[in-house]
Amino acid sequence: MSVLRRWAASLAIVLLLGAGALVLFVPSLERLRWALVVAGALLLALSFALNAGSVGRALGQRSTRYGAGVGVMVLLALGVVVLANAVSMRHSTRWDLTENKRHSLSPQTIKVLQTLKMPVEAIAFFRSDTPGKRPAEDLFKQYASYSGGKFTSRMEDPDRAPGLARRYGVESYGTVVLERGGKGETKSEKILDAEEEKLTNGLVKVTRDGKRVVYVVKGHGEADIAGTDRPGFSQAKEQMEKANYEVKELTLARDPTIPDDAAMLMIPGPRTDLFPQELEAVDSYIGRGGKVFFMAAPFQAEGLRTYLAKYGFDIGDDLVVEMNPIGRLFGVGPEVPVVNQYDSHPITRDMGGVMTLFPLTRSVSPAATLPKGVQVRTLAHSSPQSWGETDKAALQRGEAKPDPQDKKGPLPVAAVATIEIQADAKTGDRGGAKPGVPGGDGAEERKPAKARLVVVGTASLASNQFIGAQGNRDFFLNIVSWLAEEEDLISVRAKDATQIPIMLTSSQSQAVLWLPVVVLPGAVVASGIVAVVRRRRSR
Repeated sequence: MSVLRRWAASLAIVLLLGAGALVLFVPSLERLRWALVVAGALLLALSFALNAGSVGRALGQRSTRYGAGVGVMVLLALGVVVLANAVSMRHSTRWDLTENKRHSLSPQTIKVLQTLKMPVEAIAFFRSDTPGKRPAEDLFKQYASYSGGKFTSRMEDPDRAPGLARRYGVESYGTVVLERGGKGETKSEKILDAEEEKLTNGLVKVTRDGKRVVYVVKGHGEADIAGTDRPGFSQAKEQMEKANYEVKELTLARDPTIPDDAAMLMIPGPRTDLFPQELEAVDSYIGRGGKVFFMAAPFQAEGLRTYLAKYGFDIGDDLVVEMNPIGRLFGVGPEVPVVNQYDSHPITRDMGGVMTLFPLTRSVSPAATLPKGVQVRTLAHSSPQSWGETDKAALQRGEAKPDPQDKKGPLPVAAVATIEIQADAKTGDRGGAKPGVPGGDGAEERKPAKARLVVVGTASLASNQFIGAQGNRDFFLNIVSWLAEEEDLISVRAKDATQIPIMLTSSQSQAVLWLPVVVLPGAVVASGIVAVVRRRRSR
């Protein structure tokens, strides 16, 4: 009995600690865990019963009462922590305080997740010690929270599941496979890095059947769509392909026919005028409800001004010049207006507060009188400090200044048109009818198709030199998505997750060095000396 009186409490504590260890390290042994808890509780009660007299005397001591108070405070603190964790498990909230919100999902990703029509599972192949596993798990949780249950994920160790890794062709750790379910055939997309931009592009590819084709006109001095030099469009082509578009070149001068599978046509700043048969092919495509993206650079291919006038665009014979100090922050001159004024439109809906650069641009505005069935509206404007310079000789001398005949800012530099395609009077067919849609007698009356046109006054908006500047990439891809009638992809894309170093001046570096190393410790030492001196004097 004396042995139990002496060692029962200690053994009870050991059993309870063992139960806690099982919770942390071997949660599957639930029965053993509860057995240890029950045994520990019984031993603890037996110890109190056998040592009742000693416990009573101890409780009467002052130190015991103080210790009991401390114990109660510790238990209350632990209770608050447990309650906070329980609440956070059911109602989680995140605050992203980084400068560019790189730990939060972009609006485009959220929009794609909220419009998922079929379940998608992400299978991530990570070992337990693979770098990036925890960030990937956190990213998947964010995706799942916006998907309404359509997006799920699971972690797989390729070393423990080699058959599964072989099935999906996984060859490296950190690979993510997106697989869609639901009705129809399954489809999967393999991603080598668990990054938001790649995951969202993979979601777009895996949830859409086929690719939309973008045809890019060439043959009149346009910048090469695959060119890697500064005026080239290789990065724009890469961004479109990431968004599940197929980009093809089209030489209308050789064959003035636009293929039926064209989701949109892009004319990226021709230096010489298009031939009449080429323009007729574009007219025919627009008459079928086609979608065209014009880049009308200033002082070149002036025939494009006349052509676009019949669709309600007034293309200025000018160069928009802007004496804005903001441009100096980007290292650009007055010939590159900084645009942050946008009109209400699906293309610019999420562009508020985002600046875009329009290098070497002309003004683009709606015509005073619009053709029947055509609606034209502006998209973006330059600042009030800008004007439309029309003196080419002064521009060549670098002496541009606002003259009385020049238009004053803000000036529109991009515009969009929707054109209703009327039914053919003889056949009753509508120009924008899609192949395979029933027609004829008894067919449901179809609404007139609408062609879409977007005109910007620059050929360099999406060039390799400028597509990475501020909001240029988003503005360009929003135009492409709107023309291709994929409005759910119109938004601000995922942000660059790279770390941005803090650049300090020499004086700031000295302040960072002296403040924590000398000033703060010195203040603490000085305060201590003052306190000691005052205490001695008070005695």
